[in-house]
Amino acid sequence: QVQLVESGGGLVQAGGSLRLSCAASGRTGMRYVMGWFRQAPRKEREFVAVISWSGSIDYADSVKGRFTISRDNAKNTVYLQMNSLKPEDTAVYYCAAGVSRIMMDYWGKGTLVTVSS
Repeated sequence: QVQLVESGGGLVQAGGSLRLSCAASGRTGMRYVMGWFRQAPRKEREFVAVISWSGSIDYADSVKGRFTISRDNAKNTVYLQMNSLKPEDTAVYYCAAGVSRIMMDYWGKGTLVTVSS
């Protein structure tokens, strides 16, 4: 089992920045793909970004050029730097770990990001 704990959410004005962190514990010896997903009010959860153990990265089109995902394998932590935030980025952001972007086995409880206009 892997436990994931997100932090760094909060309230920010449009155009501002936030940095989310996700700390993994437990069975972290596996070389999991780590990702961020989000769920806005009254919407389905959607993919945001993913990073492999070796550093291969993919982003949703809606965040390309504004968000940056990174990981520190020694610290078992993945980050999401979010710049130029927009009101439509408002959502609960979830960290996930698994064998691929579409096969995430472990999920955190989420951290709320609110972007005011």
